[in-house]
Amino acid sequence: MFIGHWAPALAVAARRKRPGLGALFIAAQLVDWAFFLFVLLGVEHMRMTPGISAVSPLDLYSMPYTHSLLGALAWSAGFAIVVWLVLRDGTSGVLAGAVVLSHWLLDLLVHVPDLTIAGGPPKFGLALWNYPAIEMPLELAITFGALWLYVRARQPLLGRALVLGVLMLGLQLFNWFGPVAPEVTHGTTYLAFVAYGLVTLTAWWMGKSVAQGSRTH
Repeated sequence: MFIGHWAPALAVAARRKRPGLGALFIAAQLVDWAFFLFVLLGVEHMRMTPGISAVSPLDLYSMPYTHSLLGALAWSAGFAIVVWLVLRDGTSGVLAGAVVLSHWLLDLLVHVPDLTIAGGPPKFGLALWNYPAIEMPLELAITFGALWLYVRARQPLLGRALVLGVLMLGLQLFNWFGPVAPEVTHGTTYLAFVAYGLVTLTAWWMGKSVAQGSRTH
């Protein structure tokens, strides 16, 4: 799951103004921001193993602090506390934390068994990555369905929503069909950070247009 992780952020933002869309986009990929940082630091590990699944060559063989259920709950609670401290709004904190936790639940659908409860075996994953005819349309449907809900409810400037949609689609297509690096390098982390950062900044930019878009509809 890649762009599908942002679907819960868009769905929550469609129904509530706070926390902001940029913060929710960070929440949706927070455990992957942490994972790629930990890979860079040598704390968690992955490798390229072509054929490990039909969709992705990523062999995520060691990620106890980010992609265990307990780890995801800890990141969720931490982010919820930060949002609550900044906004002084408990509901916003709970919603932001729920978006963080949604990452693990969505990964459970698509990953081959590499997710854990507490960092060690057994490992879990329903492996929809092995069924691209199901996983690919599902990921596109939940992402762009949530974007449609957001646009319908919040009425941002449509040009900005289109930019976000095209950017997410382009990155997802590159993720599915682009060239595969032969091995994991520091560049793997940097590329992930650039992709997550571009989408998050674009989502924030779209969210900033909500008031202006509402006046023009």
